[in-house]
Amino acid sequence: MKRFPRACLLALVLTLHPGATRAGETLYNGIVLPDAWPPTRTPEELAARTPQPVPYLQHPPAVIPIDVGRQLLVDDFLIESSTLTRVHHQPKLYAGNPVLRPETPPELEGRGPMAMPFSDGVWFDPADQLFKMWYLCGYGKQTALATSRDGLQWTRPEFDVRPGTNVVFIGDRDSQTVWMDLRDSDPKRRYKMWRGHFENKQFGLSLYFSPDGVHWGDRVLRTALTGDRSTVFYNPFRQVWIYSLRHGWSGPRARKYWEVKDLLKDPMWTALPDAPTWLISDSLDPMREDLKTIPQLYNFDAVAYESLMVGLFVIWSGDMNIPPGRPKPNTVFAGYSRDGFHFDRPDRRAFLPVSETKGDWNWGNVQSAGGGFMVVKDELWFYFSGRGGGNDGKTRDGSGSTGLATLRRDGFASVHAEAAGGTLTTRPLTFKGTHLFVNATAAQGELKAEILDEKGAAIAPFSAENCEPLRQDSTRAELHWKGAPDLAAIAGKPVRVRFQLKSGDLYAFWVTPDAGGASHGYVAAGGPGFAKPTDE
Repeated sequence: MKRFPRACLLALVLTLHPGATRAGETLYNGIVLPDAWPPTRTPEELAARTPQPVPYLQHPPAVIPIDVGRQLLVDDFLIESSTLTRVHHQPKLYAGNPVLRPETPPELEGRGPMAMPFSDGVWFDPADQLFKMWYLCGYGKQTALATSRDGLQWTRPEFDVRPGTNVVFIGDRDSQTVWMDLRDSDPKRRYKMWRGHFENKQFGLSLYFSPDGVHWGDRVLRTALTGDRSTVFYNPFRQVWIYSLRHGWSGPRARKYWEVKDLLKDPMWTALPDAPTWLISDSLDPMREDLKTIPQLYNFDAVAYESLMVGLFVIWSGDMNIPPGRPKPNTVFAGYSRDGFHFDRPDRRAFLPVSETKGDWNWGNVQSAGGGFMVVKDELWFYFSGRGGGNDGKTRDGSGSTGLATLRRDGFASVHAEAAGGTLTTRPLTFKGTHLFVNATAAQGELKAEILDEKGAAIAPFSAENCEPLRQDSTRAELHWKGAPDLAAIAGKPVRVRFQLKSGDLYAFWVTPDAGGASHGYVAAGGPGFAKPTDE
């Protein structure tokens, strides 16, 4: 049999990789993907820990369609010029944390008590109007399901998988992903679980389907070798599943990338080096002064929210010189992507930090949950795991619990104006909708907008003088102009929007055909009031 050099095999695999057939694909927001997809990073970039370049920020589309979702102001993609100041915000920890702690016999099994999502999944299920949390039950032992009516008080229903308990899957496990897939036309595949575990001395992910999240069928897929703490998420903008694969044991931890449209039919990697290296902890990630260790990327979860992907980067800060009994203090950071591959990380403060107080439930480390977060009224709710450390001063795994943090809807970042005021002018935009909505705080000031033509002149009657000033704090408020019932006269035409703001913050804007303000963007892990994956 003829043997091919490894480079030739790698080229063949990448040719078969479904992503490689989408050269030049134009996305919903006007971004054109490069011909070589997925992109690769040079060994020199990786060795230097160079921050991932974001091509669409360096070369944005000439005209940006904004028909999908709220347009968040986390970066300069939409902004041509501005005299406002961008502010990045962080969520607030719920005062009643942890919302779930290990208490039952199954949760107390193994090396340490565990009742926490190790990615797993936390979702709002519109079918029965319940918050649902799949989580690590007992250290590496099994998966359990807790439910809640309000997202704060959680119960453990009894199921027949392990009678008398809320266990839904029995078997040794590491981290895993549970995804509630409302888009799948087959009700038997509504819930998907990628279970991470060792088999024949190799770590891989096994895929299972379930109609109810409780009873899981036989394994339908076993991946090739990957690192532990590998996870999966869905990119609905391109309708692809993304495998976030851990790579690196003796060397720095990093993420490999693999995408498929069809989970069962599309080709998978045969060896981990086949998958392109994707994400790393880079030179801008802060080093802990007490550990003095170069950070590494421990895990990466992501979810679609409104018009972009929100990435949750779990950064490892070292495991030398840690106080006795403290687990490695992993911390969650946030990033954003408009093409699903390149993630901008403008704020390098911890988004979900560990506590520095010994004895706290999250003193050890914190990690993200599959599904990312939910939309609950005017807030985003982030569930996350926390480890408290060992009580004996030796066992670092300690006790794992689940916490909650909340953020204003769209509240990752805002552009801020003092009393003197300022302006923000967008790049050329197109839209099919007829109603301009904003998420803004202007109760102590005011917000107005005007619509500009290609020469920068206001299009009558959509001038700032005709705009009725917004003087309130609202996550969904419509702007109106005297002499115009809506924006129908300019729908479909390239225009710029210039916002004028005094004493306030602008978080997002969007144009919709819905007079009620529905954005038709994605709502992450769902929430009360959403029957679909999008805001309808």
